[in-house]
Amino acid sequence: MSVFYRDMWHCLILDAPIETYAAGRATRAAMTALPMPGLHRFLADPFGLWEQEKLYVFAENYDYLTRKGVIDVFIYDRTFNLLEKRLVLSQPWHLSYPYVFRHEGEIYLLPEAFKSGKLTLYRAEQFPFVWKEVPQFVFPIAAIDATPLFHAGKWWLFWTPPLPAPARQSVLQISVAPTLCGPWNNLGELYRDRAGARPGGTPWQKGENIILPVQDCTLTYGGGLRFLEIGHFDAPKPQVLSSSSLLPPPADMKRAYPDGLHTLAGAREVTLIDLKKRQFNLTHHLRRLGKRVF
Repeated sequence: MSVFYRDMWHCLILDAPIETYAAGRATRAAMTALPMPGLHRFLADPFGLWEQEKLYVFAENYDYLTRKGVIDVFIYDRTFNLLEKRLVLSQPWHLSYPYVFRHEGEIYLLPEAFKSGKLTLYRAEQFPFVWKEVPQFVFPIAAIDATPLFHAGKWWLFWTPPLPAPARQSVLQISVAPTLCGPWNNLGELYRDRAGARPGGTPWQKGENIILPVQDCTLTYGGGLRFLEIGHFDAPKPQVLSSSSLLPPPADMKRAYPDGLHTLAGAREVTLIDLKKRQFNLTHHLRRLGKRVF
């Protein structure tokens, strides 16, 4: 991959449920774009939930100058007017994939932070701005894009291993626990395929099975999304029953952002996605030429 180009992501709210969009039945859904974060930055990995009829969208805000992501929140009213945006979580290490969810009256955030050497769960002390680490949550591996799900009376975690490096785009692992905080038992590799294994959003139920969005990294990281149907949750280890075809981006955005789609997150009646384009890296080019960059 040329260093003169870089990935730039753009987040959208689609006014359609995730099952409708995933089935290709939301071609005319209204779209609301999250604001651009500024020069050398992008927003990606949007996840959200509704609270008191406001939509809270959490996203990775990545800065190419610091090479680190932080987590921002964007608060919208019921007609998708932006009310407020604010930084809510920053660490010395990179943060992304801010998976937000409710459990037993509390709101939790499980961001990807594998460069910290661990997977950390946060609980909202003052939603959505103040988050505190949950020390009781112990997971033995710094899982990438960890996606939790309560299903069939147990907690399941779909995730990608940080090592070896090629596995980050091609291997899906699964773990199970009786409670959110564990103890977690790794059941091992569930699926291996660069065309669709790394988690890419919120799963949903289809009968007794689960549909999990996964990234297609065949040609490029985050090049698209597919869906795994996973069943037999009553067996010693669930099984992948099928893998769907590639999900196309919204037609209205395909020309502007033609190079990827790697997050699909449901929040009640809306769907959150991010789209990618490859952009010429002028800053790197000027540095190679010895020019001063402001």
